[in-house]
Amino acid sequence: MKGISHFISGVAAASFCPWAVEAAQNGNSAFFILGAVAGILPDTIDFKFYRFFYHHDVSIYPHPDKLDPQPVADAVAAAVTEAAVSGKPVRLKLATIKMGADNWRQYRVKIDPDAGEVRVQFGPVVSTGQSPQYGTLPVNRPVAVAKFSVPIRQSYEPVYTVDIFDGPSFLFQRSEGGKVEIDFLPWHRNWSHSFTVAALLAGLASLWTWQAGVVAFGAYALHIIEDQTGHMGSNLFFPFSKKRTPGLKWMYSGDAFPNFGCVWLCCLLIFWNLYAAIPNPLYHFSFIRLMLYAMVIPFAVFGVVRWLLVRADKGHPETLSTEWNV
Repeated sequence: MKGISHFISGVAAASFCPWAVEAAQNGNSAFFILGAVAGILPDTIDFKFYRFFYHHDVSIYPHPDKLDPQPVADAVAAAVTEAAVSGKPVRLKLATIKMGADNWRQYRVKIDPDAGEVRVQFGPVVSTGQSPQYGTLPVNRPVAVAKFSVPIRQSYEPVYTVDIFDGPSFLFQRSEGGKVEIDFLPWHRNWSHSFTVAALLAGLASLWTWQAGVVAFGAYALHIIEDQTGHMGSNLFFPFSKKRTPGLKWMYSGDAFPNFGCVWLCCLLIFWNLYAAIPNPLYHFSFIRLMLYAMVIPFAVFGVVRWLLVRADKGHPETLSTEWNV
């Protein structure tokens, strides 16, 4: 999930602790702040610190003016083969193509285990919001194909879109069975996304007070649990486990609807926990009524409207013009 979702989830976790609510009523929001910090801390560790220390053996930088996808496909296929032949891990990075202050050339890479090939195709220029700018598609959009002859196993989706900010990283490593395992973003959701680190953080927070330890562990652990609803999963019990436990694949981390739903639900839970602690509230309503009128009905209406808009947009010529062949 996005950072804002984890941030507000940490606050919601803290709101379930009576001492945190009582302190907030007395003007002390320290427990809520601690929950917010602990909730976003795993991703902060990865994206703000750990990834800058991660070493890449191969870095691919497509030329912004020479849109030839073949060198990209060849380099990825060569990394797969090298990992299989040498038995050593190969760390590869696909760089983004910056076209201006707020513009990026999008391209896609597909690693197909069934066909034994890597397919690469360039796409439109997109903004930082990942909105395509129509009319920026290359005139000729060849699909580059590079073959490899070793079996692979992927822990993520076979198609990767590269566009804004920093490009994705991959770890190619031969397993005991002879297959090359492909880990997407190997520096992410590893040791930082483990319950053991959550316990260590709780221990540090407990030096202040045991209540702080409970809040820190709950918020940190909730981040890990939320990430397990996605595709990548996390290394839940590092250092006792060496690999990430696959996610439930209910959503992608960047999906707007689940992230908005998470943020909205957390806001409602925070509101309810604060309301329930008021001795004599001015208005009386039940938790079920709150969820019905503030969550279920609005989201049902939104879902229907969204479905109708998506259905009406199918077949639009501008939508068809950005189709991919990888």
